[in-house]
Amino acid sequence: MKKNRADAAPAVPAADLPDQLRDQLRALAALRDEEIDLTEMPEVRDWSQARRGPPSLYRPVKEVVTIRLDADVLHWFRDHAAGGRGYQTRINAALRAYMDQHRND
Repeated sequence: MKKNRADAAPAVPAADLPDQLRDQLRALAALRDEEIDLTEMPEVRDWSQARRGPPSLYRPVKEVVTIRLDADVLHWFRDHAAGGRGYQTRINAALRAYMDQHRND
């Protein structure tokens, strides 16, 4: 039996999104399947990279910056990244975790 979107738990947009975007996401979530225009959406034929679970719709805007880090800190992140790739993402994640812990300070 095909599961209808109406049977799923209602999607609640993240609280840190701008009000306008949050309203748009709520309006989209309220649409019935028949009301969604799929004419410009290509058919997916390769599902090999598909992931289960709710999609992450929010992507923070990245900004290019120059920052001075202690050499040992930088080397540690580079050494712990696969092939030296992704160390900036790991540094960003560490900074985000710190920010989240101290958000209400």
